[in-house]
Amino acid sequence: MSRPKVELRMPPRSWFDNFERESRARLEAAALNATHIAAGRAKSMIRREMSAAALGRLGNAIESGSDLQKSGRVRTSPVGFSASGWVYVRSKSERTLGTIEAYTQGAQIAPRSGRYLWIPTDNIPARAGKVKITPRNWDKFGLDKRIGPLVMVKSINGRPLLIAQGATLSGSGKTRSAKSRRKDGGLRKGQVARDFVVAFVGIPRTSRQARVDVPAIMREVQAMVPGLIAEQLRRR
Repeated sequence: MSRPKVELRMPPRSWFDNFERESRARLEAAALNATHIAAGRAKSMIRREMSAAALGRLGNAIESGSDLQKSGRVRTSPVGFSASGWVYVRSKSERTLGTIEAYTQGAQIAPRSGRYLWIPTDNIPARAGKVKITPRNWDKFGLDKRIGPLVMVKSINGRPLLIAQGATLSGSGKTRSAKSRRKDGGLRKGQVARDFVVAFVGIPRTSRQARVDVPAIMREVQAMVPGLIAEQLRRR
């Protein structure tokens, strides 16, 4: 008795085309989601490191983006496709950009004009509203009257100082408490007399050491991407 013949037929080409199309769509979606997650992790890690480095709220200027957010599509080329996530500084403030650059790359900071960088002491107000107090805007904000006119002198080590002569300070040692005397020369309540109050200390230049290693964080997150893609493929 002869065995029945089994006829094997090649599936139609459309099956392979559909399989390829569906597989590519799954991989593209996984890549979009994975790079979006990775960018968010990088942002969080940089912000956390900035906070740990005592940089206050500077990390709030760090933001992330991705192709998933921007267009919802991968970018194609003749050889395949790509999906990206990125981290950027969202602030356009030159001061914020410069500060972030200094604390992530290190920097030498020199005065833009004049011979010295003037560092405020904790005797005087740090800001007038949102504006940082400097020798240039001292008179503009009326501090020449509220505390006293600035006079340049040399300290015993030769470092230049800007002082307010005849000003007073809090008797309890409270910081940023410098005030002028009353018009009759008397002391305001709670204040004690000083021959002068140091407002600014001058230095020719200063350096900032990098406190946050952004390239190391980005390398760490990049190493996570293959695992994130695999995780997304399993979920889908």
